[in-house]
Order: sequence, then structure tokens, then C-alpha cells
Amino acid sequence: MTARGIQERAVEWIVQRQTDEDWNEADQAALDAWLAETPEHLLAYWRAEDGWNRTELLGALRPFRPNAARQPDRTRTIWMRRAAVAAVFVILGGVAASYFAQTPQSAERTYSTVVGEHKTLALADGSQIEMNTNTVLRANLSGGKRQVVLERGEAYFQIKHDAAHPFTVYASGHRIVDLGTKFLVKTAPNRVEVALVEGRARVDSNGDSEHSALLKPGDVAVATATSISVIKKTQPTLAKELAWRQGNLVFDNTALADVAAEFNRYNRQKIVISDPKVARLTIVGTFPANDVEAIINTAHEVFGLHAKQENGRIVISR
Repeated sequence: MTARGIQERAVEWIVQRQTDEDWNEADQAALDAWLAETPEHLLAYWRAEDGWNRTELLGALRPFRPNAARQPDRTRTIWMRRAAVAAVFVILGGVAASYFAQTPQSAERTYSTVVGEHKTLALADGSQIEMNTNTVLRANLSGGKRQVVLERGEAYFQIKHDAAHPFTVYASGHRIVDLGTKFLVKTAPNRVEVALVEGRARVDSNGDSEHSALLKPGDVAVATATSISVIKKTQPTLAKELAWRQGNLVFDNTALADVAAEFNRYNRQKIVISDPKVARLTIVGTFPANDVEAIINTAHEVFGLHAKQENGRIVISR
């Protein structure tokens, strides 16, 4: 079934459950079985339920639930149920967009790291957020909310799963929903990268249910405003990319230009490589993230390169 088909079925379940006067244990069992089939079913149901809660039209249906004083007109109930399905889909057209537009206002706190700094936030529920260099995030964890907005930079999330209160990260116009997960989120202009280390997570691109991805361990999603691409990386590769958590940078046949760019993320003194041939030279090794001298010495010893101070920068050349 397509994502659209799953969402349509989820909406039907929501409307039936809220308006059917004959809803019984067998119906509930059927719904529970459908939700348990795949994580996509559960997430679609959450989205449909949110749409239900957001529309005033559906609120008018609730009086049609059975009671001793009133028996609803069956034809009108059927008509209203069809209207409800349509209304939920109208709402869903804007629900996800509103997810990305909303920014928690109450009990919100801002956390940040400067260039070269590494900070760990320990949450009350046992979850942890590790912030990498030059990162800013806003968190709202009050009243059952578990929402984080990653405004800039990179953060590693170790989340204690709570099905009733999903942990959600908003970054670069995208949403990441935790399903019991350890994952890395890294922002860049007009895109966000999500690497899943353990568990499961869902990535929605600008709230469009047709552009979503359910990640498994080793998956790395690159989400833009219009698409999501997913590649697979080995656990050792992901571990190297997370070496910053121990204050290190790991390079495996990495071009010197990329090495310099990575060091520049962690240090105020920047490395510049102007010679294209020098920039293409590759390096293997593990280096302290804040030790610019180490990479300069390696470039000199391995390639015979030289470094000089120029306008407050370190220029590496032959």
C-alpha cells in the first residue's frame, strides 16, 4: 500500500472510531492489529488523530456518540462521517506544515556551544543530547512535550522511547520522530542529514507524507525541501563520524581540503589550502579536534608541505 493509501486508511479508522455508535471490542482489536502491522500504520494514525483534534467540524460529530436520550439519524451520521473524512484530509494538508512552523513558546530553553565546544544535556526522562561544535538548539520538555528545534550545527540524540510522547526534532524545515532511537542530526543550508545508529526513526521532508523515510540502523537520510535520499553506512563508518563525541576527528583517505574544512568547524584559527593539487592529497589518521598543529605536522612529514601564518589564517602549500 502506498503512503497515501496508508494515510487514507488511518483517517478512516479515526473517523470510524470517533463516530460509530456500534464501535465494540472486535473493532478495537481490528484497529490494534492494523496499527501493529507496521510502524508506518502507527505514524499515519498519529497524524490522522492530530488532524481530527485540530478541526472544529469534527467536534460537532461527538454528540452523535450513543447515549440513552438520543438515537442519531443514520443517514445524517453517514453524511457527517464522509464530511469528517474530507475535513481531516484538508487539515492534514496543513498539519505537517504547521508542525514545522510551530516553535514551542512556553518553558522553552535555548542551549548553545561555541566553536570547539562539546556539551551534553541530560534530560529528566533519562534521554541525552550531545551538542557538537557551534550548535544552537531550543528545547521544550514541559507538560509532556518532548520537542527540540535544532537551529544550527550538529547533535547526537540518545532517546528513551515513550510511545505516548514521541520525541521530535525539528531541523531545517524537517521533522525527525524518535521510535526508540540513537541518531545524529546535522544541519546544512537547505538540507538536514540524519544518521541512525540504533533503533528506528522517521524523517518527514517539509511535512509531506509522500516524502518521508523510516530509517533502520545504518541508514543516513539527506532531506531537502522536496525529497529524501537514503544511503547505507556501516556501523564502523558511523562510529568514525561520531568520534567528535570523544574529541577526535577520524579521516580515512580523506582529501586534505575536506580535512581542513572539518578542522575549521572546531577551531577559530582557520586552515586555507589554495593549491588544487595539494587540496586533493589524502590523509588517514585520528586527530584531536582542537589540535591544528597535529594536522600541520602530518602534512609536513607525509607530503613535505609547509604552513605559514597569513592574515590570521594558516596557509598550507608546497
